Parts: sequence; structure tokens; C-alpha cells
Amino acid sequence: MTELTDIKAQQAKVQAGIKAQGLRVLVCAGTGCVANGSLKVIEKFKELGANVRPMTNQDKVTIVPTGCHGFCEQGVLVVIPDLNVCYVKVKLEDVEEIIESHIKLGKPVERLLYVDPKTNEHVFENNKINFYAKQTRTTLKNCGEINAESLDEAIAVGAYEALNKVLKENNPDAVIEEITKSGLRGRGGGGFPTGLKWKFTAANRGGKSYVVCNGDEGDPGAFMDRSVMEGDPHKLLEGMAIAGFAIGADEAYIYVRAEYPLAIKRLRIAIKQAEERGYLGNNIMGSDFNFTIHIKEGAGAFVCGEETALIASIEGERGMPRPKPPFPANKGLFGRPTLINNVETLANISTIILKGADWFSSMGTEKSKGTKTFALTGEVNNTGLIEVPMGTTLREIVFDIGGGIRNGKKFKAVQIGGPSGGCLTEKHLDIPMDYDNLIAAGAMVGSGGLVVMNEDTCIVEVARFFMNFTQNESCGKCVPCREGTKNMLKILERIVRGEGKMEDIETLQELANAVKDGSLCGLGKTAPNPVLSTLKYFLDEYVAHIKDKKCPAGVCTAMKTITIDETQCKGCTKCARTCPVGAISGTVKNPHKIDQSKCIKCGSCLNACPFKAIKQS
Repeated sequence: MTELTDIKAQQAKVQAGIKAQGLRVLVCAGTGCVANGSLKVIEKFKELGANVRPMTNQDKVTIVPTGCHGFCEQGVLVVIPDLNVCYVKVKLEDVEEIIESHIKLGKPVERLLYVDPKTNEHVFENNKINFYAKQTRTTLKNCGEINAESLDEAIAVGAYEALNKVLKENNPDAVIEEITKSGLRGRGGGGFPTGLKWKFTAANRGGKSYVVCNGDEGDPGAFMDRSVMEGDPHKLLEGMAIAGFAIGADEAYIYVRAEYPLAIKRLRIAIKQAEERGYLGNNIMGSDFNFTIHIKEGAGAFVCGEETALIASIEGERGMPRPKPPFPANKGLFGRPTLINNVETLANISTIILKGADWFSSMGTEKSKGTKTFALTGEVNNTGLIEVPMGTTLREIVFDIGGGIRNGKKFKAVQIGGPSGGCLTEKHLDIPMDYDNLIAAGAMVGSGGLVVMNEDTCIVEVARFFMNFTQNESCGKCVPCREGTKNMLKILERIVRGEGKMEDIETLQELANAVKDGSLCGLGKTAPNPVLSTLKYFLDEYVAHIKDKKCPAGVCTAMKTITIDETQCKGCTKCARTCPVGAISGTVKNPHKIDQSKCIKCGSCLNACPFKAIKQS
């Protein structure tokens, strides 16, 4: 083997270049912030900041478009690390004030600082924002800190150093041993030990084999993998290359849904840059290791998150699961041994190689090591992308990082793991969040979606929503999933319409167990989880819908009753003029009435009445 590239020398060179940039202003250019206008904000910063000398010891200002910072709801986000400040909800017209007041004179623009929901006070120091301070970012460490389209910026923070290390040591089995020792488990949902999967695939070294990255990420509200692909694509590419070296593969595919155009764009840029620099392609870094990465754009089918369906889709067939065995490790893509890991799993690899298995396994719980990313959404004050050690409690996530429930409402439940997961209640707030504890509670980590619900959420409607999603996404190949989810959905729809029967509860339970036990792939086997967990913890709400014909949360439209209090009605006629179906009658200055046979419970009259004479029960 020829002498390998000196990655450390390149790293020192680009770090010096970045230091010469002066005061770095990081502006989020992830999908969420782009949707809020960040590209125009970036251009305005570049226009106004071109010849500015900051009040610090720096001699110039450099505007850096980055990937997702994670605090998506607060976008557009502008972070100035040297000033330890984070500006939120920045608009085009705010740029000049930030430059003139803070960058030039050192006076922060207070109105653009984050407001802590507990104290209702502005937070002047970035590292004291609870959303960030309570996290442990390893996978997401560079997201929002570097220009995702710059290879030099990635190298400056350590990109390809781990690949350089394993190529110099030239011991594939030692790489697999280190990953196994770390305790890393698959972050895509099932939690299978990563090192063991690598070992099974490596047993077939000698012929053609593949690495496949699952970047499909179909859970509603989940965007963990997207943020890595958009914000730190070289970390993913490096992890794939190390995996390829370990198992003896020279070719790989990233399967990413076409609905992620920005992620695809940045991956293509990163692959091209890495090939030009010799970090991908033939004779990587002067070694005899070759590794080529392709991108396959998927059509966005949820079932393609299942590895055999994903393989079928890459091969040009309809994305449908295949019976196992044979497992992909023995017979996968194009009939060859194939290693499949998701984005987050592969993004952990380089850090484990550099810092060691012991470092990684020092975080987390006994059987769930390291950190996990979650997409925190719903009725919390701070929504966004977070990363915490495995074993962190739900209470810490919701009430510390999430800042508690919005508008002072009461916590009710969390749906974790998306359509494949389950509901956790108040009594689960203090259990350590890891693979085994969540399964014991009737849920699962899944890909990491966390939807927080307050007291105004109808749990039966939540179960119906997720069942509707999984039924629509079922590929239809096996009867239990195809027919079982359809019939479960029909029952749930009947219940929320107020037409349910008590025997429906038993039927739902039986169907759920049949679908869980008889389905071919993970989609069907986990589809009943939201129903089973809500039946277990919120049976009283099902009973209220069926026996009392009442939705305790007042959400289900069919069960609403809207009436006019004649003692408060002034006969202004606003409600009658607003009603789309003519269900309200009455004359001017006289009390009105609602014809319940015509009322569609749309609530337009509630919003129109200036005297609060219209009530909903």
C-alpha cells in the first residue's frame, strides 16, 4: 500500500482558513428556515456585512449558511458563536439592526432573543437556552455549525479523519469489533445491534457486496435523518465508507425520498467533492480501497423503510417486503450480501472510531448505548430536533428541553415512534427512554418521532389518525395487514362518529393482535401499536365515545352539540349570516335557534358571536 493522505495536515490548513474568516455569523439554511425566508436573510447579511468591522478583535464578518440548528419553530435562526448569541424568528428587515446594533456596537437586539417560556424573560446567552443546554449532541454536533456545502468546513471539524485511521490500520475485523463493543444499536426503529449486523454481512466477504443507507424516513413529523443529510452530509458518507471497508463492499446506495430535495442536493454536492478530493471513488486516500456511492430517489412510500421493500425499490421493482430468511446480509441488493443501516446509525460511526467504543458506551443505559435524536413536536413550547443520551426521561425532554406544555395546559400523553409506536402517559414521565423500557410500556423508540399531547387531545382520534396513515401506506401484499388495518380503521371511524358499540373494543383488540402476529413486515407488525397502547391506557375515552356518545376532549365533530343561550342572544344575526348550511333561524333583536338536524358542527357561529351566547358541549 502506498503512503496514505495526511488528513491532519489538510485539517490544520482548512482550520487556519476558517479562523481567517473573522466573526462568523451562522444563518440556518435547513428546510424549515428556508421555508421561512432564510435565503433572503443570508443575502441581506452578505450585502450589508461585506465591509463591516465588528466590535470584537476580528477584522471582518463572514456569513455562513448552515444546516438545521434544530430549533425549527424559532426560525429563521441566526447564531453568532463568538458573541454567544442566538437570534430567533429573524426577518429580512431585522438584518440591518443586528449588524448596526450588535455586530458594530456590541449591543444585542433584545426583541430578537429567545424568550424562556418559564420565566418569560429574554435569554441573552446562547448556551443558557434550555433547548440547547440540556442536549448532548454527537450525531448532530456539526449541524448548524458548518457550511454543509463546504468540504473544507467538514474537514475542519474532523471529517474523514476516522476513515483515514481505519485505512492506515487496515484491519476490517477490528473495525467491526469496535462498533460491536460500543453497543450501538440501529437507530431506524428496530434497535438491532449494529456490530452484529456488520459481522453477519462481513461473513460473506470475497464477492460483490453492498452498503445501503436507509434515508427514507417516512414517519409523520420526523426529520432527524433529513437534518443530518442536509447539515452534515460528509459525516454520513464517511460512515458508509467505513462500513464498506469493514464488510468488504465497494459500492453503496443512499435511498432517500424525493420529497427531500435539499438533502439530495447537498448529498450530491458532498459526493462530488469527496470524489474530487480522493475521499471516495478509487484508491481512497492512496489506499487500495475503492468505494462508490449512488443516490436512489424513492417515491415516498412508508413501507420502503422496511429493508427488503427498500431493496426492491432500488432494483426498480415495486417497494414490497419479501419473506425472511434469506436476510439481506446473505442475499440482498441484486442478490448479493447487503448491509443496511439508517442515516443516524451510520452518522455515529466516525465518532465511535475516533473517540472509541468506551467513550460511546459511557452514555446511555446498560442495553441502549449512546445518544438518540428525536423530533419533538406537538403541544410543547419548544419544538424541534433534539439529541439526548439514551435513558433520558420523558419528563426531562418535555418539561426541560421542550419548555413544558403550551398555554399552561395539562400534559396528557406522548405518541412516540410515529405510526409504529405507542402512547405514553403521565405515569411514564420518569421511565428511562431506551429500547427495552419503551417496548415494555407498549411503545417503541422507532425512528424518534415524539408528538406531545395536552388535555384537549382526543386519544381515540389520535389512534384513528395513525391507523389511517398505516392503512394508506400498507403495500397490500399480506392479508393481515391489508385487511386488518382496513377493518380497524372502519371501527375507529365509526367510534369517532358516535356510532360505536361496546363490542367494538373487543373486536379492535382481536384484530390488532392478529395484524401484529400475522403481518409479513415491520409496518404491519407495528401498525396496531397506537391502538393497543391507547386501549391499554385510555380505555375510559373509548367507553365515553361509545356509551355516552361524548368526546371528553371535545374534538370529535360528530359528538359536538352547539346551542344558543337565548338569555344572552341579542339577535344580531351574525351567526345566521355565517352558518354555511342555514341551520340558524331568528329575527333581528330576537333570540335565535339552531336546527340540530341541519347543523354540521363546523363552529363558524361560535367564532362569529360577539356576545358568547353560543355554547358547545
